[in-house]
Amino acid sequence: MIRVVLPAHLKTLANVHGEVELDVVGVATPRSVVDALETRYPMLLGTIRDTTTKKRRAFVRFYACEEDISHDDPEAPLPEAVVNGAEPFFVIGAMAGG
Repeated sequence: MIRVVLPAHLKTLANVHGEVELDVVGVATPRSVVDALETRYPMLLGTIRDTTTKKRRAFVRFYACEEDISHDDPEAPLPEAVVNGAEPFFVIGAMAGG
């Protein structure tokens, strides 16, 4: 069971409170977690990644075990602590501007 923490605006859109728990088929990777998230919450399609290219949106970041994995290979396996549910997978909305 993968624990996923979403930013507040995506929780509101998906009508969830707290963490989301997902079963991921096969190897748990950032891509497979987002696939499972979009399957369970189709209203999130296009909010985290582009629907055509499947690339992460520019102002969305992924964190696992306190590490920014946003620019890592989306097919890279997630850390064991995330896979076994000890640590969550974070989807974070980044901010820009000045």
